[in-house]
Amino acid sequence: MYIIGENIHIISDRVKNAIQNRDAKYLQDLAVRQVRAGAQALDLNIGPQRRAGVEVIEWLIDAIQAVVDVPLSLDTTNTAAIEAGLKRAKRQAWINSTSADPDRMNATLPLAAKYNAKIIALAMEKNLPASAEQRVEIMVGTLIPKALELGIPMENFYADPLVLTVNGCQDHAPQTLEAVRFFKMAADPPPMTVVGLSNISNSVPPENRGLINRTFLVMLMAAGLDAAIADPLDKKQMEWIRVVEERDDSTPVNRLLLKLYDRTAAAEELEPEDVDRSDPEQDAIYRTVQILRNKVIYAHSYLRT
Repeated sequence: MYIIGENIHIISDRVKNAIQNRDAKYLQDLAVRQVRAGAQALDLNIGPQRRAGVEVIEWLIDAIQAVVDVPLSLDTTNTAAIEAGLKRAKRQAWINSTSADPDRMNATLPLAAKYNAKIIALAMEKNLPASAEQRVEIMVGTLIPKALELGIPMENFYADPLVLTVNGCQDHAPQTLEAVRFFKMAADPPPMTVVGLSNISNSVPPENRGLINRTFLVMLMAAGLDAAIADPLDKKQMEWIRVVEERDDSTPVNRLLLKLYDRTAAAEELEPEDVDRSDPEQDAIYRTVQILRNKVIYAHSYLRT
């Protein structure tokens, strides 16, 4: 599982202030911590930055590249800033992101082709479709053909089904899971797949976010996910990735994670007999799976009821 560190994000007040005040040290420390924790690339989300986008992205890339040597994902709606960042990046960069909206698609996909960048393609036009089938239709009917027309190889094209929060949009979670599965059958060779993982737990109480994120990640991996924009500082999440990838069945919880992975890969449900409900950790995972499968209505208190 390829992890793109998500933590240099302008939605964070500390990151926003560090960018505004050109506080390189804070952002460099954050970059180093993410890479040491296992991030293989870093997402640099600077927001729209309509006026100072070029200056900000160039400064930020120089600061980050001074302390880590990993690919960078350029996350802004400012196309000029994206191109400036692509020119500045020492390693093959990512563009985060494009969509089937003609204005966005025709601005970003040519840049990916020109600079041999990897690009994240969101399965949406102006709005996000509800079903997995509609997301696949957008990917197969519009985005993949445009990428191929421009000569973008599928190993550089990352299809993103768009993850929405279980708090109010939980019916999208199983559709997102199936969209990842379908994307891997959408072309020959198939596109790569990626999600913004932590979106699944937006507006969820902090104490539950990690469990929801990493449970959904195991399920997404089973469906064919190749990469995730996620928090590498979540040690338990990184451990769960290791458990799945190494097939480590040394503990009861590990065996449950592998059962969840295998059931999901086979398009099957996790069964009650797969779980020791007397074990609080296994019970919490099972309850979370029911939320992510849209079998039980999400509530903030779902682990306590």
